[in-house]
Amino acid sequence: MADENIRELFGSMVFNDKVMKERLPEDVYKALRKTMATGAHLELDVANVVASAMKDWAMEKGATHFTHWFQPMTGVTAEKHDSFIMPDGEGRAIMEFSGKALVKGEPDASSFPSGGLRSTFEARGYTAWDPTSYAFIKDNTLYIPTAFCSYSGEALDKKTPLLRSMEALSKQALRVLRLFGNDEVKRVVSSVGPEQEYFLIDRSMYLKRPDLMYCGRTLFGARPPKGQEMEDHYFGAIKKRVSRFMRDLDEELWKLGIYAKTEHNEVAPAQHELAPVYSETNIATDHNQLIMELLKSVAAKHGLTCLLHEKPFAGINGSGKHINWSISTDTGVNLLEPGDTPFENAQFLLFLVAVIKAVDDYQDLLRVSVASAGNDHRLGANEAPPAIVSIFLGEELTDILDALENDTLYVGKGKTLMEIGATVLPHIPKDTTDRNRTSPFAFTGNKFEFRMLGSAFNIAGPNIVLNTIVAEVLRQFADELEQSSDFRSDLGRLIRRTIKEHKRIIFNGNGYDPAWVKEAERRGLSNLKTTPDALPAFIHPKSIELFSRHNVFSEHEIHSRYEILLENYSKTINIEALTMIDMVYKYVIPAVVAYENELAQLILSKKSVGAGIQSGLEEDLLGKISKLADLLGKRLEYLSRQTIAVREIKDKLELARAYREKVCTAMNELRLVVDELEMIVSSKHWTLPNYAEMLNSVNE
Repeated sequence: MADENIRELFGSMVFNDKVMKERLPEDVYKALRKTMATGAHLELDVANVVASAMKDWAMEKGATHFTHWFQPMTGVTAEKHDSFIMPDGEGRAIMEFSGKALVKGEPDASSFPSGGLRSTFEARGYTAWDPTSYAFIKDNTLYIPTAFCSYSGEALDKKTPLLRSMEALSKQALRVLRLFGNDEVKRVVSSVGPEQEYFLIDRSMYLKRPDLMYCGRTLFGARPPKGQEMEDHYFGAIKKRVSRFMRDLDEELWKLGIYAKTEHNEVAPAQHELAPVYSETNIATDHNQLIMELLKSVAAKHGLTCLLHEKPFAGINGSGKHINWSISTDTGVNLLEPGDTPFENAQFLLFLVAVIKAVDDYQDLLRVSVASAGNDHRLGANEAPPAIVSIFLGEELTDILDALENDTLYVGKGKTLMEIGATVLPHIPKDTTDRNRTSPFAFTGNKFEFRMLGSAFNIAGPNIVLNTIVAEVLRQFADELEQSSDFRSDLGRLIRRTIKEHKRIIFNGNGYDPAWVKEAERRGLSNLKTTPDALPAFIHPKSIELFSRHNVFSEHEIHSRYEILLENYSKTINIEALTMIDMVYKYVIPAVVAYENELAQLILSKKSVGAGIQSGLEEDLLGKISKLADLLGKRLEYLSRQTIAVREIKDKLELARAYREKVCTAMNELRLVVDELEMIVSSKHWTLPNYAEMLNSVNE
């Protein structure tokens, strides 16, 4: 596609700033921009003008319907479509879209997860336009990004608390910047660039695997003779069929103003990655939801299926979603980037140690933000960081912080001697260290890469936590420094004290090394290996105080999300257990019995011919299969009993723990038998596509 065509295509389906400037009266445009920048109330007469212009633009693009697009606590998006058609009173239709319809909608909220925020019979929910995220057109429908709340005003979605957390971060960061004499900045924003990993397999293979259809991951599957051992897939030549898919995906994303930039093969066979240019957090969140939707829909057009589960294939690298998080001013200054003067570096160091303290103080909350049944399979494996939260800074920056803590001289590598003091800070090098792919939270020059997210995650949750915990530490810093009579001296002492008290969270070594687990325990760091281990931290008084103080979540909203996370975990494992039981009965047992019968008939046939024909191989094989078949029956019965028994547990946390300890254990034991049977049962009888077939199904 020519450069000129790309420029014309990009953002062509977005009611963006360029379109608003062209189509809105100047005073209306300024009022809308003020709302977008400051959150100021948008008057209804202004909303009416915006709605009319938006409708005319959308209809010119072929749209016939509009929808308030929101992100309920299901992890996916939701939408209810209405046409622009209205009766004119004379039996004809007119196309109408009012400011009231733009600003507010009223979808039925009764069937969305609420965690007790409202009763099931209380159906009313409201969607409220988020003007900071541009409207767009998809499938001949005008999509209006919105927040979603209950009749009583409590957040029923992921966007509302995300916007609250961004506001909290901006408020506290501005207090700190004012202490540095910066009165020019009016807003501080967090920005994110999520790197999306995914698998592509042929759709015909997917449709033959009930576990992939119902659970998103394979519940059975023996390891193939060749997986990723040769390390020949990562950054390898992209297959033509995948390349065609990627080109079509790019076009669809570019139309929606999404800066899809980097695409490549990932480590595992059939695994790939897409990375956009980073943008403001709420917009990046909307865009990532669209990316996941379009990955699936565009794949289907190519006869493919996109798998977003964190661990679709056991023994093969799982998929993550690294988010590159930073904070910047509305004047374009990245607050996590070293400056050119000692004073700028003092500001950088204060924000840096604020993040370090926040991650240390609230490491359990960060672990909660990435907790799910799917991600439990991935964290701690060799394709993902461990469940222990730590920060990678690199040797040079760590050495600088050590020198600051001890008020000693720092000698930069290949550089001159530098004096570290309360008022004289060195030129801090930018991004001079190697990356550490084993670190959960790595500093990469002017941003942090949070690597613990699973590929299916809505990125709002982790960003809500990141924004809020950093806002809380900045609040503490501002409270202290606003009382200072000697700002520079007190600033230096605060930085040194913070480094000393929170350096335990800094780890530049190999996170995969078993020795790190012991070292982390010695340091007093948490190791919350599973979702049931992690979730109680969400409702700890410390967490409730944090979110309530910054108006991100009310206590009621926190408990509701805790309930939903526990329910989702238990429901996920229950579905997997039932699917596994069903597949054993319908696929595995028939295959085993058919092969046993075939072997038995062959043995009988040989024996009937005469004593001279041996059937030792067949008899040995039949004996082995028979023993495994007996074990299969016992483990199948055990899983069935455990799945039924846990349903009697009423307490949601205890139920989640029982699913983890009893049902998951029973599933793993049953899988071992099934995978061994797959290795020896004839492929004529084993009708489920195996790993080798699925991972190599896109072969042109």
